[in-house]
Amino acid sequence: MSFQAPLFLAGLAVVPIAILALLLSRRRPSRYVIRFPAAATLAAVAPKHGGVRKNLPPALLMMALAGMAIALARPEATVAVPVERASVMLVTDTSGSMNAVDVQPSRLAAAKQAANRFLDNVPEQLQVGLVAFADGPHTVMRPTQDRMTVETTLNALQAEGGTATGDALDSALQALETRDENRPPAAIVLLSDGASQSGQDPAEVAQRARAASVPIYTVALGTPDGVVEGNFGQSMPVPPDPEAMQQVAEISGGRAFTAEDAGALDEVYETLGSRIGTKEEKREVSAGFAAFGLLALAGAAFTSLRWRGRLP
Repeated sequence: MSFQAPLFLAGLAVVPIAILALLLSRRRPSRYVIRFPAAATLAAVAPKHGGVRKNLPPALLMMALAGMAIALARPEATVAVPVERASVMLVTDTSGSMNAVDVQPSRLAAAKQAANRFLDNVPEQLQVGLVAFADGPHTVMRPTQDRMTVETTLNALQAEGGTATGDALDSALQALETRDENRPPAAIVLLSDGASQSGQDPAEVAQRARAASVPIYTVALGTPDGVVEGNFGQSMPVPPDPEAMQQVAEISGGRAFTAEDAGALDEVYETLGSRIGTKEEKREVSAGFAAFGLLALAGAAFTSLRWRGRLP
């Protein structure tokens, strides 16, 4: 927590001073002494006020003073607020290895399902674009709020060809480019199951993404036992490459995930949706402390008048 006017915190010094003055006043002997021969009898029948009635009103008063002093200092708290102009590019691998069925019903089908859930869960203000790639980027959509078009394009994707991850990331970066000096927050979500086979080096593109403050979140989809059928009916192993994906994420300032099944992939997208859709922002919370101070002050006045017949 921070304060816009921290000098007012000096008002908190009133609290210990007031407490000290109260203690001294209670220790001071009575100024006038009245002789009363039946003092013991009077003490036995007189009503006794417990420590709570004696100490609660001044305690509430001290709390009221502290709350008001903090409110005047205009405290700020860091909270997560929706990002209305944020953009995210979904970069989806459509190479032939995405036909593997180690993730049911297939890697690509599971990726589509999870991406659709991602589109449904993130804030409506978030702009979403799409890059689909195999030997190179073959589908590029700039960020938009037209979710229907993105979903339709995503669901029509087919898996075939090689893997050019670097070229796809470069296309995503270009789609996020803007001439606005106050560029809105942006991120890239890369979902792939293997190492790049052609095109630009993904690590070099990740460095450019970091310089542009665009983190890349990577998801390595599949299991080490994943296979696809070759031209002659032979099974070809297509294990994912989480190490290469993690390198891209770390260089860019993002985070790497592994999702070996469709359920885990859904959780990954839910996490990404909550992170990309909000940002940390300082908000003034003076009203809360002022309300607390007023309530404590009202409580001190009420209990003192009720129990002692005077204000504290």
